[in-house]
Amino acid sequence: MNDLLSRFAAVRRHSLALAEPLSAEDCCAQSMPDASPVKWHLAHTTWFFETFVLEPNEAGFRPFHPAFRVLFNSYYNGVGARHPRPQRGLLTRPALVEVLAYRANVDQRMQALLARQGGNAALQTLVELGLQHEQQHQELLLTDVLHLLSCNPMAPAYRDARPQADAPAVAPALDWVECAGGLVEVGHTGPGFSFDNELPRHATYLAPYALGARLVNQGEFAAFIADGGYARPELWLAEGWDWLAAQHIAHPLYWRAAEEGGWNRFGLHGEQPLTPHAPAAHLSYFEADAYARWAGARLPTEAEWEAAAAPTVHLAPALLAHAGAPSPRIEPQAAAGNGLRGLFGEVWQWTQSSYAPYPGFRTAEGAVGEYNGKFMVNQYVLRGSSCATPAGHARLSYRNFFPTTARWQFSGLRLARDV
Repeated sequence: MNDLLSRFAAVRRHSLALAEPLSAEDCCAQSMPDASPVKWHLAHTTWFFETFVLEPNEAGFRPFHPAFRVLFNSYYNGVGARHPRPQRGLLTRPALVEVLAYRANVDQRMQALLARQGGNAALQTLVELGLQHEQQHQELLLTDVLHLLSCNPMAPAYRDARPQADAPAVAPALDWVECAGGLVEVGHTGPGFSFDNELPRHATYLAPYALGARLVNQGEFAAFIADGGYARPELWLAEGWDWLAAQHIAHPLYWRAAEEGGWNRFGLHGEQPLTPHAPAAHLSYFEADAYARWAGARLPTEAEWEAAAAPTVHLAPALLAHAGAPSPRIEPQAAAGNGLRGLFGEVWQWTQSSYAPYPGFRTAEGAVGEYNGKFMVNQYVLRGSSCATPAGHARLSYRNFFPTTARWQFSGLRLARDV
């Protein structure tokens, strides 16, 4: 019980810490329909605990503010009406100070409820889901802030840069890790938490394959651009080629041509020169797929990625040590026992797998069952975790998912090929 109370307090504090460098104006703005204001993230994660935990379990429940049930509902149709997602930035009221008061009020009530009923297994399961949900929004908060700040011609930094180790004179060559394939088990196993989309664990067959030992880096992606990668239709899926033309895309999101030649890259530290040996990030599925084709390779399937990464589970603390940092780091990265580097804590890695239910998947009953299942269409799976993923949130079986054109996340790629 004390562990759950401590974890609840720590996760809730971390959200506030992420917002601390920002002004009230920063917290209210919405830079695009796919992003949300920081203030909304802080309120919505609180709404989750008030709506799904306190309302059915707190004696004499009364909402902090009745209007918040609509304002801060995201996509839970079973709960009722929702404020339109593209208009979240228009919510100048409630003010940030009132949202912070909302958080404090719900935190106090949650702690009292857990002190009284914390031994209830069903309640513990629901609270853990809420904490995992908040950690997802902590990562979204950072990626949404990055997009917001990138729209400002002053190129402001979210946080001052910390010195990194000097990059090696020459990037390590791309080595390959061969995997035997065969019949493998994928999906969550063990006593720890998992989302419903990671279940049930099941067998699948893999032909022999190889994965790139490291992630594709920024220097390599710059070479793809220099070779006309964005102007060669033979490298692109038809829908991706149409997307390039319609959106006038010729380089990754946040890359900016430098006056002296080459590229700068905007990040949470502001605008800085490209770091050739750091992982390429903010790539869409279409860009990742086109690069893989240019490199004479392909994207891995999610089962290939999980099977290759599985031997690293016992190394998880070392591999996840970078989690929560504000940008992907320069090589070298922690290597797994089989030689794979950068599996976690750098960038989410696109796979060629459509986001679909595992065999035997069933959604939970009620509004909580809307969490993942209804999004299993027109999206692709990413594996691993990113530099913005909160520490302790990543795991081997985690299935992230986004549409093919999404670029504002810390999304990159690892190459695969048949052997």
